[in-house]
Amino acid sequence: MAEQEGLSDKVKSAINKAKGEVKDQVGNAKNDPKLQAEGKVDKTKGDIQEKVAEKKADRDNDEQ
Repeated sequence: MAEQEGLSDKVKSAINKAKGEVKDQVGNAKNDPKLQAEGKVDKTKGDIQEKVAEKKADRDNDEQ
């Protein structure tokens, strides 16, 4: 079960990073600072989720 949580966090991380990159690039192309900022927030959220997934994986490995 814990492995599924880690995988879920990794998937969420990748999705948020991709979504953020798209928003950032579209905002840049359209000269829309608000959209760019939203993209940066999504990318940061993805980075945080990735760190959480890594910590969960480390914790799970320590328990085994």
